[in-house]
Amino acid sequence: MSYIKDNFLLTNKVAEKLYFEYAKDMPIFDYHCHLSEKELLADKEFDSIYSVWLKGDHYKWRLMRNFGIDEQYITGNKSDKEKFITYCKTVASAFGNPLYHWSQMELEEYFDCDKEINEKNAEYIWNHCNKYIKQNHIKPSDIIKKSKVKYIFTTNEVFDDLSTFIKLKSKFSEFSVLPAFRADKVMNIEAKTYLENLKKLEVNGRYLSSLSDLENILEDRLKEFVSVGCRAADIALEKALPISSREEAEKVFSKLLRNNVLNLGEADTFKGYMTYFLLKLYAKYNIVTEIHIGAMRNNNSIMLDKLGLDTGFDSISDADSTSNLSKLLDGLNCENSLPKVILFNLNPKMNLELASLAGCFQDASSVGKIQYGAAWWFLDNKSGMEKHLSDLSSVSHIGAFIGMLTDSRSFLSYPRHHYFRRIICNYFGNLVKNGEITEDLGLIGETISNICYSNANKYFGLKE
Repeated sequence: MSYIKDNFLLTNKVAEKLYFEYAKDMPIFDYHCHLSEKELLADKEFDSIYSVWLKGDHYKWRLMRNFGIDEQYITGNKSDKEKFITYCKTVASAFGNPLYHWSQMELEEYFDCDKEINEKNAEYIWNHCNKYIKQNHIKPSDIIKKSKVKYIFTTNEVFDDLSTFIKLKSKFSEFSVLPAFRADKVMNIEAKTYLENLKKLEVNGRYLSSLSDLENILEDRLKEFVSVGCRAADIALEKALPISSREEAEKVFSKLLRNNVLNLGEADTFKGYMTYFLLKLYAKYNIVTEIHIGAMRNNNSIMLDKLGLDTGFDSISDADSTSNLSKLLDGLNCENSLPKVILFNLNPKMNLELASLAGCFQDASSVGKIQYGAAWWFLDNKSGMEKHLSDLSSVSHIGAFIGMLTDSRSFLSYPRHHYFRRIICNYFGNLVKNGEITEDLGLIGETISNICYSNANKYFGLKE
């Protein structure tokens, strides 16, 4: 039997009451993820527990590498079953890692399997889950409906085909899938594939020969995203850069178009301007900007060459961002062009810096216009969430918080929302138990329900 009981992570009766009466049954608003809208539209029955649980999940791959597992059992040519059994062996003793909890929650929630995950039970779990998939014809949409997901924001490149979202709207009425606009591949001018990515924007007779062309095409593409329901844009930065002038950026862009090699300073100049340009554009079209700061990407060049991007070789950056981020927000605010912004940090030392910075640019146009975003990626664990809640509460207003997201490539990731919900209910439950806040559980419960779903729904301007 699994160690996960009804009171999992709930350490007192108040926490239990808050979770079961105010959090557990709230819908899910997943406003940032990396699910494939094309896979969802196809909605094919899963082949096996491996294909839905392990394939493509770099969180699990990274855990296996940290346990000394040979790459053949991770992304190599070993069989799906061998990889599955090896992961079960790995996660069994990964105490303190969120995957230790998430993996167990996923199997219990979606495959009615309460066997504790370990090497001894791996064969049984493999057979049970595969049989369950076949008997119940489990598909992506089944997972989403069972999880009570109402909104999903995927992350889409500026040149992606948007017709899938129109088809999804016709196919599914129980939930909505909307694209989030991500312009990183036309911002990161130092990338080897940059010119190839620009070519992807040259469609319908458009030709890109200047910075003005790029700006116009990006605005036109954003309009197309908005036409299919886009409410958010995403920017990933290792660090916030100084704002550059348009003239400086134009020189850099023109230099690249002449096939000249750029230095790092020139690339930063271009990205500094483009960040400012894009946020102004998002404000114009009432698009929420999700800024993810602090990931140091692709540390292992050998594995990057072998496996490509997003395969488990990123880490936390120590680069300073707060000063430049402040100037970015202030510059936009002075031009009345500051959109709603969600600030996510990967380095925990920035918690209070970003939470307090967000408070400098609030106004009555929206509750929590500038959000200090949920604990993200390497901070997306029990201690990281608890610290996030404590830091946010101490310098901001917890009642304005828009809550959790999955940031995942897996259709099985929604138990992360319930992981968060248990943690936040326990956080408030302990405050009540210690006599630090009111015993009015109706008020506390309403606050929790809002954080779980309603605040995000209002923040992104979507109907109930």
